[in-house]
Amino acid sequence: MAFRVLISDSLSKEAVDILEKEKEFKVDVNTKLTPEELKKIIKDYDALLVRSATKVTKDIISAGDKLKIIGRAGVGLDNVDVEAASKKGIIVVNTPGGNTISTAEHTFSMMLALSRSIPQADLSMKKGEWERKKFMGTEVYGKILGIVGLGRIGTEVAKRAISFGMKILAYDPYLSVDKAKELGIEPADLKTVIARSDYITVHTPLTDETKHMISDKEFDAMKKGVRILNCARGGIIDENALVKAIESGKVAGAAFDVYENEPPKDSKLTKLDKVVLTPHLGASTEEAQVNVAIEVANTVRDVLMGRGVRNAANVPCVDPEMYKVMEPYLKLAENIGSMQAQLADGHIRKVKIRYVGDILKYDLAPLTVSIMKGMLTPMLQETVNFVNALLIAKERGIAVVEAKTDQIQDFASLIIVEVETEKAKGLICGTLFTKVDPRIVKINEFYVDCVPEGNMLIAFNKDVPGIIGQIGTILGKNSINIASVSFGRDEKGGKAVSVWNVDSDVSKNVLEEIRTAKNVEGLKLVKL
Repeated sequence: MAFRVLISDSLSKEAVDILEKEKEFKVDVNTKLTPEELKKIIKDYDALLVRSATKVTKDIISAGDKLKIIGRAGVGLDNVDVEAASKKGIIVVNTPGGNTISTAEHTFSMMLALSRSIPQADLSMKKGEWERKKFMGTEVYGKILGIVGLGRIGTEVAKRAISFGMKILAYDPYLSVDKAKELGIEPADLKTVIARSDYITVHTPLTDETKHMISDKEFDAMKKGVRILNCARGGIIDENALVKAIESGKVAGAAFDVYENEPPKDSKLTKLDKVVLTPHLGASTEEAQVNVAIEVANTVRDVLMGRGVRNAANVPCVDPEMYKVMEPYLKLAENIGSMQAQLADGHIRKVKIRYVGDILKYDLAPLTVSIMKGMLTPMLQETVNFVNALLIAKERGIAVVEAKTDQIQDFASLIIVEVETEKAKGLICGTLFTKVDPRIVKINEFYVDCVPEGNMLIAFNKDVPGIIGQIGTILGKNSINIASVSFGRDEKGGKAVSVWNVDSDVSKNVLEEIRTAKNVEGLKLVKL
């Protein structure tokens, strides 16, 4: 039986050739489809390959009766409804490593252009001017480069900076101290990177945690004359705050390839002489475009031919029939990992996973992968998947230890995940009720009963009368509806934890009000 493959965005000829070489494939290239046209014809296709132009919505996925795989030639998956695809059993793959070198080289090019005012000098020369004194530059040699996010791209930037004689400070919650030193990099917290660096470059995904992670407060804490780079995602750096910092003289200059709004027509950055700007060119090299296209074509071909899955964003490597049985456990495992990442304080050094009871009858390897994917995703987003999660953990110096016991205690099955950082240890236990309903039953030393989903407020507090009412009142007056609450304590009048499932996001102002309330000793917002 032939497989029909639709390519709805422009891919390189090399990628199309890979698919057309297979006699079992019939490949159609149509890059001018409207959403309505795509929805109408998708029912006839087994695979869909896209870049960023095609929006693979829930409606389109729902119409894909034969669809087995969606391939995105690129890192981001914001144009694909991954949840809708997962519910329909459609594999979604991307190409997390295809533009690594391209983006790293662009970042370093921007740093050099910023340091020597190359774009401004070029423009001056083309006007017939000869203004050598005006464009006095600065050397990068001996300077401190602060890197926020030391994934694939951040690491490649660091290698190039080291070869230029720069000293590297890096902040990444998943980078171990030993691994950083092995790379010749000094690990540091974000405050230290902000305070000590001569150049600061960001290489993290855009999440609720990273949006405007560098804003007025951070600019105030920087050295005078610092230079800022963003070739990652628009919005990580607060552009209005940056403009103020440049105009005040605190920041000597900036180089941006990505923006909060693209194109940045109304951004004040476009009006400043001390800023170097490019139109989102990080992945725009011939090599990168060919690499991501070839990678996604190979992946789609192998999936359809039954040769295994690479770079799956939503499906662990489990037999389809077994996946149906294990799906509740896999989802629980991923959520436990995500909770641990969002609760952890400091760099994660070691992850100890224990499986207890009836769960031992299953293949545990996919569960471990699911835990690590969940743990790495809050920071790394689309660059981590079910195939590379353990490799990324190893690359970052995170030790993963697995143990099992068939001695059933309080629950028929348990997944126990303990995380060790340089500051503390954290433990989360999860199980299934009625074989399908996930529950978190223990956080650190506290027994609880909560559903791991949506927005969860986790408050560490003293066990005193009225504490639940106190937190509930703050949520209520801010129109935040409470779905459920679970309370656990170590002893009467001692330490306690309360877990709140709420129906909406919780603003920073509300979080701060709860965090500073009497008898509240710690607070985290977890999003699943």
